[in-house]
Amino acid sequence: MRDAAEAFASGEIKAGILQAIPFWVASFITGCVAVGYTRLFGFAEDMLRDALHWQRWSVFILAPLCFLLAWFIVNLLAPYARGSGIPQVMAALELPSGAEHKVSALVSIRVLLTKVFSSFFMVLGGGAVGREGPTIQIAASVFRSVSRFVPASWPRLSEKSVILTGAAAGLAAAFNTPLGGIVFAIEELARIHLNFFKTALFTAVIIAGLTAQAFIGPYLYLGYPEVKNLDGYIYAGVIATAIVAGILGAMMCSIVLWLMRWKRTFTLSKSIMFIVVCALITAASAYFVDENMLGSGKELMNHVLFGSDKYVSWHTVLFRIAGPILSFNVGGAGGIFAPALSAGASVGSYFSSLAGLTGSNANIIILCGMVGFLTGVTRTPFTSAILVLEMTDRHSVIFHLMLASMIANVVALVVDRKSFYEQLKRGYIDSLASVKVPEQSSDS
Repeated sequence: MRDAAEAFASGEIKAGILQAIPFWVASFITGCVAVGYTRLFGFAEDMLRDALHWQRWSVFILAPLCFLLAWFIVNLLAPYARGSGIPQVMAALELPSGAEHKVSALVSIRVLLTKVFSSFFMVLGGGAVGREGPTIQIAASVFRSVSRFVPASWPRLSEKSVILTGAAAGLAAAFNTPLGGIVFAIEELARIHLNFFKTALFTAVIIAGLTAQAFIGPYLYLGYPEVKNLDGYIYAGVIATAIVAGILGAMMCSIVLWLMRWKRTFTLSKSIMFIVVCALITAASAYFVDENMLGSGKELMNHVLFGSDKYVSWHTVLFRIAGPILSFNVGGAGGIFAPALSAGASVGSYFSSLAGLTGSNANIIILCGMVGFLTGVTRTPFTSAILVLEMTDRHSVIFHLMLASMIANVVALVVDRKSFYEQLKRGYIDSLASVKVPEQSSDS
């Protein structure tokens, strides 16, 4: 008690409280925004589903129109709101101190609003995009904006710590995976010593997650798949699935990046034509193959994990991989986390059909396909394994998931030494170095 009184008298406790208040406020706002964004995302998916049930051919109108709107919103309002949002946050953390106007181009309220509206139209058009990556950029924007209102006399953490903490809170709120948010911050984003901001990080993740749970409930992203009584030979299937899924995830990203480089040579008319072609291919896959080819793929994951028919065909695997390639090159906003997980689930499901696996044995192969594919995309094996673990609450198979993630991370290096996010981050930093962003637009 005496030590506490002395600490308070010296101002240590007061300084700690003043430093923490902005993080508490930003975490609460992040949880609320994440819930609203989740419901808006679901509303767009419901609208698309209703349109398809009304007239399936309507997808040939919705997809081109919405893809063009998503691209136009980003190009008009905030060019750095395109795509996932994770590379933008990584770039903001790597920019030198004092580059306020450049950081504002990557994380700000303007970027937040652009992200929300553009991704809404991508989903409404059937784009194979997710909301998790965008939520990370949105949360980082919330945290940075709140921190700018802190009185100058208050103690504060560095702007990079604020952005990183916001990103972790965003992932925790998006997936309801607090541990995944912390591991992601450490494994993918952290470039400074964790000891300087670990309390703020942990607190932000907890508050954002609890706020989201207060509105949605303590949900699991994917429920409780059955993984009991696994056969001993299943490790061979885990290894094989991880190898293929990791390579396919890295290959998908290489194709996306190649198309991005090719598109830089396009004129405006060619860019519009390319978007329309991507939209029509997306629409055709839904009309002639399966409506489940559209969107983030969460329904596919639930179907193969909890349905009686756990098998998908080879063309489902092909289209679940092709979907993000097309959608990511439209130029609108949308994440790749959920599409990568669904592509991995289709790989695991197809492997299960080849091996004739059923029940728990098929489920573990599907889960390892998800971990392996996501690792091939992000090169964050611990984050990938922890995310799937927390999404399903299947702690008994943690070693299977970790094995899959580590193998996928190694084999992905055969395709490309650098991760998808790392290469996109470098592109954003290079473009900001050559393009001067007006300082007055910082948070407009």
